[in-house]
Amino acid sequence: MGEHFRSTFREDFLWGGACAANQFEGAWDVDGKGPSVADFCTNGTHTNPKQITLGLKDGCFYPSHDAIDFYHHYEEDIALFAEMGFKVFRTSISWPRIFPTGMESTPNEKGLEFYDRVFDCCRKHGIEPLVTISHYEMPYALVEACNGWENRQVIQYFLNYCKVIFARYQHKVNYWLTFNEINAGAMSLGAVLSTGTVRGYEGPLMDAPTDKQTLYQALHHQFVASALAVRYAHSQYPHFKLGNMICFVTSYPYTCDPADILACQKQMQMANWFCSDIQVRGQYPHYAWRYFHENNIHIHMEPEDLQVLKEGTVDFYTLSYYMSNCITTHSDAEKTDGNIFSGSKNPYLQSSGWGWQIDPQGLRYTLNEIYSRYGIPIMVVENGLGAQDIVEEDGSIHDDYRIDYLRKHIAQMEEAVKDGVDLIGYTPWGCIDLISASTGEMKKRYGFIHVDKYDDGTGSLARRRKDSFYWYRDVIASNGAKR
Repeated sequence: MGEHFRSTFREDFLWGGACAANQFEGAWDVDGKGPSVADFCTNGTHTNPKQITLGLKDGCFYPSHDAIDFYHHYEEDIALFAEMGFKVFRTSISWPRIFPTGMESTPNEKGLEFYDRVFDCCRKHGIEPLVTISHYEMPYALVEACNGWENRQVIQYFLNYCKVIFARYQHKVNYWLTFNEINAGAMSLGAVLSTGTVRGYEGPLMDAPTDKQTLYQALHHQFVASALAVRYAHSQYPHFKLGNMICFVTSYPYTCDPADILACQKQMQMANWFCSDIQVRGQYPHYAWRYFHENNIHIHMEPEDLQVLKEGTVDFYTLSYYMSNCITTHSDAEKTDGNIFSGSKNPYLQSSGWGWQIDPQGLRYTLNEIYSRYGIPIMVVENGLGAQDIVEEDGSIHDDYRIDYLRKHIAQMEEAVKDGVDLIGYTPWGCIDLISASTGEMKKRYGFIHVDKYDDGTGSLARRRKDSFYWYRDVIASNGAKR
């Protein structure tokens, strides 16, 4: 046994849960908040995609407007997180709650005060906030004025926002993530929710414009903005730890055909590694240039950009992990649904009710690949099972399927720790029920806590503990040993 071998999770492991402002806060126009892109997204289903509309339309339901009303229930909800034993709570700040259009010179004090209360409440319960600065929450005014991140001016607006929240919460927040699932910005869903490059578009979310030149130019601006924020934080607030966040969809070659091997390698490079290579290593990776050439992509950079990227690398790596898929050049392979993008069905895996393949061992594999590549601490900041829960007559909710999913993934995280991966935290997604980002549904539930809210907007908003609530409480209390 080597001297560096670790048999289980570190003693200071950060167990917790994760949510996002636009999916659970509600209060979309309260206390001076401006509209975000998400506020113009309707609800949908697995088979009927959510829509983005130009303005609010009669007859449409916009689930982010009320969500689960964390804005008025945060004390109750954080107390429930504390009852489970959370060490960390990953949440996000709504950019338009602080700067309603994104372009103001003075922040909205009411918005700042709300997050003061949230972070103070977390601290009172001994919970460390992990804050995502931009989680699919771009001010809609920046879509109209700038076509989102396509316009370089948005870098300065973002940096102004960062400077305000860093100064305001410097004694309350130590861990920050710059952009949620930044790699989604090169895909349809990300175009709407992340880059905001959808000026004048109306229609199904997943059919949003996918012009690669625009999306990769917008991504470059996000890379520079992230690096500038990291560099500024390191210089002004040396106790801060800054991380990236990648939507990691692990891909396997469908066959041992060398064409499948190469196709899978290319998929992993551009879908999973491209953004983190820039944010962790501080430079564009070698494989990107051929991709840009073959897709007629020409990134405009200012002379200082590459130096900024080198100086603004992150301190730790975070990812969402829900599933894996297969990549093939063979047209006869069965397709599967997935988070952000789909692939071919893996015959060795089962799938969730929404068609996402369940692959706990893939998480161990992924963590090893990430740590081998970068060698910096890692947090799994999203992982979970979206399912339709049943409330029994006595109010109980028996979600053994969720417990089984999480148990298997935690077991594989522990295996990765034994492999030598420096894993420092785990925040399962939607620790309290919230609006699904992909479908806009409430019935696709992830939480340990059930919220009485439904897809037609009805519900008392009452909170109930599911069986998984008590199970996760025991997992945390035993530092992962009891599961």
